Amino acid sequence: MRAHRLRMRNFNVAMAGLALAMMAAPRAGHAFTEDDQRRLCTGDVFRLCSSEIPDRDRIIACMVKQRASLSDGCRSVFGRPTERSAAAAVTR
Repeated sequence: MRAHRLRMRNFNVAMAGLALAMMAAPRAGHAFTEDDQRRLCTGDVFRLCSSEIPDRDRIIACMVKQRASLSDGCRSVFGRPTERSAAAAVTR
């Protein structure tokens, strides 16, 4: 029973971290509710940035870094990745 409570607590902490990360994340012109953000990005957070949970700042940094790999819905929360040519990427 204690292990179950610990797992539930960790899950709740992770969800709280995700909610905070989504509230602070840069957004496109559309105003997303916290429920929208959670619905659109929870899967991506667990798929791409699970090692950063529950640290809100690290989740945001990871999601921004992984922007090109985000699902379309979550990408709409974080905005589209900037398109750069291969030459521009090499010169940086």
